[in-house]
Amino acid sequence: MSAFRTSRAARVGQYAALLAYLAFLAFPFLWLVSTAFKPASELASLHPTWIPKDPTLGNFRQAFDEQPLLGAAGNSLVAAVAAAVTAVAVATPLAYATARHRGRLSSAATGWVVISQAFPFVLVIIPLFLILKHLHLVNSVVGLVLVYVVWSLPFALWMLTGYVRAVPAELEEAAAVDGAGRLRTLVSVTAPLLAPGVVATALFAFVTAWNEFFFALVLLKTPEKQTLPVVLTHFLGAEGVADLGPLAAAAFLATLPSLVVFAVLQRRITGGTLAGAVKS
Repeated sequence: MSAFRTSRAARVGQYAALLAYLAFLAFPFLWLVSTAFKPASELASLHPTWIPKDPTLGNFRQAFDEQPLLGAAGNSLVAAVAAAVTAVAVATPLAYATARHRGRLSSAATGWVVISQAFPFVLVIIPLFLILKHLHLVNSVVGLVLVYVVWSLPFALWMLTGYVRAVPAELEEAAAVDGAGRLRTLVSVTAPLLAPGVVATALFAFVTAWNEFFFALVLLKTPEKQTLPVVLTHFLGAEGVADLGPLAAAAFLATLPSLVVFAVLQRRITGGTLAGAVKS
């Protein structure tokens, strides 16, 4: 009986810790939503409340009137989608080769991941800027996409390599015994099992590019080409005073695409198993 009570208490403690962690993660977003709908009088109050007493859409109208949010969102969407698709398209065959043919290639790929993630942005921005300037890609969305692909590719390769290794090689061997060629085996057997990993990696690359600020700030100078995170800084005054209502409204809108993409794709991320591989 004492062991049962101990197990139950441990389970209750785990759930309590999980709920506390979820509340910790949700607090900034909930406060952002609350601020986005508060009028100026409530934002200036010395006694803030969670729920706006007089909710308003004025902050959203002011945000769209003051800054080109739609154009910036379009630039961010193009850059994020292009970077995610390109990174996954490049990393998938490399991950397969790294996982199935271990050796110097696998060691070099692992070293590349570790080294690339160790360097901060500040150390690489000057040579990166000079390279893009030589290629005439400064102040270009294409140049920004190229930077995002290079920056996310090592981690994408690392993620996909783990997914490839999780697919039993015996499945490919069985397909070969049944007479399937290498290409058909990859398309019919391996690719469906890798789909959840590809989706998760693409989601990672998309969210990383969508939220990225530093490279976009340095490389994009024309206002019409700036991405959404850069445009959000325009709600800060010359002395660093934030126009809090419109800023919160614009930041709330900027978080929605990531939430929508994750909500749509989360089933693909969590639902991929190898159960279908043994069906007759």
